[in-house]
Amino acid sequence: MGSFSMGHWLVVLAIVVLLFGAKKIPELAKGVGKGIKSFKKEMEDDSEQITANNAPKQENKGNNTEANA
Repeated sequence: MGSFSMGHWLVVLAIVVLLFGAKKIPELAKGVGKGIKSFKKEMEDDSEQITANNAPKQENKGNNTEANA
């Protein structure tokens, strides 16, 4: 009862074609694809930034052996 059969999907596809027209569907799909790509890129950039912020910083507080020699 909860799953769609092939007939249901064909009816949905026919309604989408009637609403948007056959020429608009590729443009809509292209826009959705660009949006998803942009979202994934931003998520990757955010995770890289979080990783960089959490990395331990190497501070040199007078423990340089060359300066003491």
